[in-house]
Amino acid sequence: GAESFSSCLGFKKRVGTRTVLVGHRPVSETDAYVAQKFCDNRIVSSKYTVWNFLPKNLFEQFRRIANFYFLIIFLVQVIVDTPTSPVTSGLPLFFVITVTAIKQGYEDWLRHRADNEVNKSNVFVIENAKQVRKESEKIKVGDIVEVKADETFPCDLIFLASSSPDGTCYVTTASLDGESNFKTHYAVRDTTVLCTHETIDSLAATIECEQPQPDLYKFVGRINIYRSNQEPIARSLGPENLLLKGATLKNTKKIYGVAVYTGMETKMALNYQGKSQKRSAVEKSINAFLVVYLCILLSKATVCTTMKYVWQSNPFNDEPWYNEKTKKEKEAFKVLRMFTDFLSFMVLFNFIIPVSMYVTVEMQKFLGSFFISWDKEMYDEEIKEGALVNTSDLNEELGQVEYVFTDKTGTLTENSMEFIECCIDGHKYKESISEVDGPLKYYGKAEKCREELFLRPSGCLSEPRGFYQLLHILNFDPVRRRMSVIVRTITGILLLFCKGADSSIFPRVQQDEIQQTKAHVDRNAMDGYRTLCVAFKEFSQEEYDQIDKQLCEAKMALQDREEKMAKVFEDIEANMHLIGATAVEDKLQEQAAETIEALHAAGMKVWVLTGDKMETAKSTCYACRLFQTNTELLELTTKMVGDSERREDRLHELLMEYHKKLLQEFPKNSGGLKRSLVLNQEYGLIIDGSTLSLILNPSQDSSSSNYKTIFLQICLKCTAVLCCRMAPLQKAQIVRMVKSTKGSPITLSIGDGANDVSMILEAHVGIGIKGKEGRQASRNSDYAVPKFKHLRKLLLAHGHLYYVRIAHLVQYFFYKVRICIHLTQFMFFLPLTIKSIKPLYDAAYLTMYNICFTSLPILAYSLLEQHINIETLTSDPQLYMKISDNAMLQWKPFLYWTFLGAFEGLVFFFGVYFLFQNSSLEDNGKVFGNWTFGTIVFTILVFTVTLKLALDTRFWTWMNHFVIWGSLAFYVFFSFFWGGVIWPFLKQQRMYFVFAHMVTSLSAWLAIILLIFISLFPEILLIVFKNVRRKAQNSRKASDSLSPRPSVRPLLLRTFSDESNVL
Repeated sequence: GAESFSSCLGFKKRVGTRTVLVGHRPVSETDAYVAQKFCDNRIVSSKYTVWNFLPKNLFEQFRRIANFYFLIIFLVQVIVDTPTSPVTSGLPLFFVITVTAIKQGYEDWLRHRADNEVNKSNVFVIENAKQVRKESEKIKVGDIVEVKADETFPCDLIFLASSSPDGTCYVTTASLDGESNFKTHYAVRDTTVLCTHETIDSLAATIECEQPQPDLYKFVGRINIYRSNQEPIARSLGPENLLLKGATLKNTKKIYGVAVYTGMETKMALNYQGKSQKRSAVEKSINAFLVVYLCILLSKATVCTTMKYVWQSNPFNDEPWYNEKTKKEKEAFKVLRMFTDFLSFMVLFNFIIPVSMYVTVEMQKFLGSFFISWDKEMYDEEIKEGALVNTSDLNEELGQVEYVFTDKTGTLTENSMEFIECCIDGHKYKESISEVDGPLKYYGKAEKCREELFLRPSGCLSEPRGFYQLLHILNFDPVRRRMSVIVRTITGILLLFCKGADSSIFPRVQQDEIQQTKAHVDRNAMDGYRTLCVAFKEFSQEEYDQIDKQLCEAKMALQDREEKMAKVFEDIEANMHLIGATAVEDKLQEQAAETIEALHAAGMKVWVLTGDKMETAKSTCYACRLFQTNTELLELTTKMVGDSERREDRLHELLMEYHKKLLQEFPKNSGGLKRSLVLNQEYGLIIDGSTLSLILNPSQDSSSSNYKTIFLQICLKCTAVLCCRMAPLQKAQIVRMVKSTKGSPITLSIGDGANDVSMILEAHVGIGIKGKEGRQASRNSDYAVPKFKHLRKLLLAHGHLYYVRIAHLVQYFFYKVRICIHLTQFMFFLPLTIKSIKPLYDAAYLTMYNICFTSLPILAYSLLEQHINIETLTSDPQLYMKISDNAMLQWKPFLYWTFLGAFEGLVFFFGVYFLFQNSSLEDNGKVFGNWTFGTIVFTILVFTVTLKLALDTRFWTWMNHFVIWGSLAFYVFFSFFWGGVIWPFLKQQRMYFVFAHMVTSLSAWLAIILLIFISLFPEILLIVFKNVRRKAQNSRKASDSLSPRPSVRPLLLRTFSDESNVL
């Protein structure tokens, strides 16, 4: 319903709760209960049904402007007497619609099959104290379900009892968040003994809980247990009591649970409801081109209609003796006739918009994405997985990235902690702290009692669990950045132990205890180590009783439970005593530094967005070469701004100082926002979360309204930016801010944890690392890779090639359609047949041109072409800048392709036209007609555009040879076949033996060969010229003894410039 829909949108607050009768058993005869309606347990991931597939799929396909345009053209051809058959538009449109419908139908059939496997699986439900087998889809909210070891939970269950006497079970959630470790869940303490069919069926209870919401780690509820002649017992329910659909039971014989969320209301189903659609820059360029060509089409139809009626203003031209008008034509309304003629011209020239290009682009993206998945160099032996493509629509966007936003922990680093040292009361202890009895290597020594206080909770002395009785856990969350436990020692002392980041611990301990430990923490952070502080607090029995009561009340709340718990935690974790701190090392990932250097060399700006403290993050940035030794760092941190009331004034001063400094370095017109290779001075910016909040959300003072603009200008002129102490939402804000700047630069976000999902979804391209923090990042990403180092090949090789291939595909498609076939048709009409709207080419040729004759060569090219080999692309990152800013779809290459097409179209048409001035072209004196004229032009056209692609191809495979020469052979075969048979379904056999007669003429052969050569001559000349220039530069580079590595420039000059003629 509306509530589950709003939960998908991520609304934080949800109105209302649901009440569930456990086992559908009424709890009281006196209490009135209004039954609530819940959805069944069917999972539906499919889009269509048998009944709505056709209308729904057709509606979605005709929402695309090109499909809708061709539908209109087809209807015009059917209704109005037009010069071309409806087949010319109808057949390509039918082919496109059918292929797309089959693809989408097959994908949906696979989803149906997967749904049925889940929905029809057998489960066991307890009814009337008996085990009843049911299909999963028939489970209802309130059913008591029995699940056995290694089975998957069929819906979201509240855990009531298990075969374990302590009421625990172990669960793995790998299919939900990728975490393969076992998690412990706990049954409600009053129902743990109900571990048989009879006892569990006798339970009389109600569950009140929140309405369904997608967060896997949050659940708020309460169970009321009714016993005869006793007051109902109320117990709180949390995430530890909820067993999620899709998780698997491990190391436990069986459990009993009651269904609370079923079907499409389970947390798994709410999480898998789609993400927003991202569109690539190339797709936007295609749409822009289509609008331009639609305007050209309308203008040509208008010009031709006007010229026709100007020509017909002469009565003789309007109604010659051999073509008198019928009575119906004479009585026809003139405006209506003009409109009909306008539509006829639209139909005649409609091939300027190639509908088949959309299918080719879709196939190229879909098939091309497999090359990423199949790349063996991106396969990781440790996790036995390779790269994953979740969205094939953005392949070419990988070649256009300008800004890379990366997480630190688990992305640049291994997220594998190795103990370095600890300090207790300011005394340093090194080497392994896992020794049970022997002394640590220490530098000075703390008191024995303080050592025990620090080491026992850490599990570093023997029997810590026997020494302490665990009473409460105050769970970690990213806002508090700490977690605590309340324990009772064997001597009865009540203690709280708290561990967390220094920024969250120091404000909550005695201020006179901080100084000694802070020196160690700062030094460890400067060395690049991750630090945690440990504090404790002692309670009296009366204080503990009060705390226990507050915690229980907060846990029982159904509304705003999290806020109430946070407030209680805040009160408990106050006035603690600092014991010490630990330092662990999180090592850099293999080749992380080399990857960042390569991205910089490719003209990309790398920003690190992390929740870690500034000193640790800065050290990591130096280690991974984000900051160089000569980088001048500009800091906008709490330390620089201060905490006083004047902090906004101080922030304003710093912003203006940095802005002035950068303006001197980058003059206004130097293109500071664009990619650049050499800078006089490199600048790096460091900002923390609290200062960013001040910039993005300033006070209402008017002087602070332009903070964001100045800050953004500073950021964009720095070569590297480090944002530390960032909340997940702030990461997304940073990405959104850069995305919305002038020029709309292409952004990429890469991360490995759940806290990176927001920035991954926000960026144009989202990359997930298959790391140790679960799979939420990779699940929500467009592409997933095992390691950060794989980003180098993904962008510099795959991204570069994908962009070049699809850009060439788009330009080539418009070239072979808009000019060659369209211009010749236009030229044929304008001077020769203005009184009658006639096509130059036969309808079969027009229909087959894009579908069969010229489609496969460009598809093979767009999948296999390597204009520069992959090793060179990976080793020379500067090649990436050659295609930046959508270079191959800008006006310069567009005009080049347009000029080339116009030149070739004029050569085709006028070359054959002048040849036809000699009316007798055959040895027997037979005169060729207009269909022969069109066939000769069409033959030259097919051979020229195919051979043009052969000239552009740099990477030949057997498949390229097969489709290029095979397409030409198929055209010749089809022409003989089409003209060699009398087809019973055709009213006119106008192409009968036309092609066969044409090839018997030596003049026609010479004309075809000569005109093909003349058309391609400028291309051949350009290639020869560039090869000469390449050899000259090659010889110069060979003589340059200062060059430290083998030259890759000759290959670049030979191939890249030939590829797109951008240079």
